[in-house]
Amino acid sequence: MPTVKDILVKKPTEQEKTRCSAWPIWKCEPSRFDWAYTETETCLLLEGKVTVSDENSSVNFGAGDLVVFPCDLECTWHVHEPVTKHYNFS
Repeated sequence: MPTVKDILVKKPTEQEKTRCSAWPIWKCEPSRFDWAYTETETCLLLEGKVTVSDENSSVNFGAGDLVVFPCDLECTWHVHEPVTKHYNFS
């Protein structure tokens, strides 16, 4: 079972930004919620700040970050600032 330590957070290349710009957009106001990934999700945050945690660790990311969440990850999202992101499931 993956943990939040398996989440990849990085600055995207220009090619990655271009590819992500064709994906759908998701928005979320500040909130806290549990989430379970049934597929791998890749997203590019356009705005916002988030902490994702599990029982043992947490990962922070925000505007400008490319984030990959592994399939089967169970975590809690804490949206600190309103989020707008491009996303893709695979």
